[in-house]
Amino acid sequence: MMQFPMMRQWRAMALVTAAWLVPHGAAASAQTLPGCDAAIAYSQARDGVAVLVLEDGRIACASAGVDVSHELWSGTKSLIGLVAAAAVQDGLLTLDEAAAATITEWRDVPQKNAITIRHLLSMTSGHPSAVGRPQGYAASLDVPLTQAPGTAFQYGPTPLQIFGEILKRKLSAGGQDADPRAYAERRLLQPLGVTVADWRNGPDGQPLMPQGAVMSAKQWARLGEFVRAGGVQNGKPLVDGATLRALFDGSTPNPAYGLTWWLPRATPAKDAVTAATDITQAGGELPQDMVLAAGAGDQRLYVIPSRKLTIVRQARLNMANVLSGKASGWSDRQFLGLLLGS
Repeated sequence: MMQFPMMRQWRAMALVTAAWLVPHGAAASAQTLPGCDAAIAYSQARDGVAVLVLEDGRIACASAGVDVSHELWSGTKSLIGLVAAAAVQDGLLTLDEAAAATITEWRDVPQKNAITIRHLLSMTSGHPSAVGRPQGYAASLDVPLTQAPGTAFQYGPTPLQIFGEILKRKLSAGGQDADPRAYAERRLLQPLGVTVADWRNGPDGQPLMPQGAVMSAKQWARLGEFVRAGGVQNGKPLVDGATLRALFDGSTPNPAYGLTWWLPRATPAKDAVTAATDITQAGGELPQDMVLAAGAGDQRLYVIPSRKLTIVRQARLNMANVLSGKASGWSDRQFLGLLLGS
């Protein structure tokens, strides 16, 4: 399992909040990263709407628009990974338990009865890679497998929708509000002072787990700072520490994807989604402890503990390019190279 460096030091850290608040609609008064202007220009030339960089919890670079909310798209998945770490701390689930322990209708279904929660969060459950509009929770349970669990990386919405159904049933069995969004807000977002402007529901009226959360760059950065601090708030772990570290441990089918978070690792995975980020092609110039939450339209949350950095980039989703299959021209390596001078 990959270990973040200096984890013990992080556990002693408290999150910085008020020190980096930006007045509504304003950019930072001082840009302390030499590549700040170049990185903002690069982002804006590719439909970017906001860039915010925190260095040791304080603004080092900011564009206008960091208070304006935008959908995270699949950046929502990485939020759900943090919610899973909270659920482990609460004793609701474990990563390696069989999904069929909760989805009892799978108990006698070959292969599906071998799926674990870890498989769902790592996109190795065997469900097809059908990127697009997710089905509802119940309908997702009936999606047939195309690979044996644990053998292939297939990125899509179905595994996270199934996780939503598992969390819903776990909460209900424990006598709690069964709404996964309510749990995420009560258990994680509200304690961190993170405001979600909206969260889209699926066709079943349940909150989407693989996409749909809407927040500003400033709010998303709070989540990044929480990750950078090792899951600690006010000196106390807010989520299970071992599970948090497991989020950043790649799988054998795709070392560049942990449990809902992307990693700068070489990978044998050849799918289009993995190819959409060039951090997997880095030759060592990217910090190896960097982790990435990524969404359609090149929404990005980079966390680089060794550099004390949390970096948010948000953009308009160009649906014409998505529908036509046209590449956005975005390069994580080029953006980070401009910003960090590497």
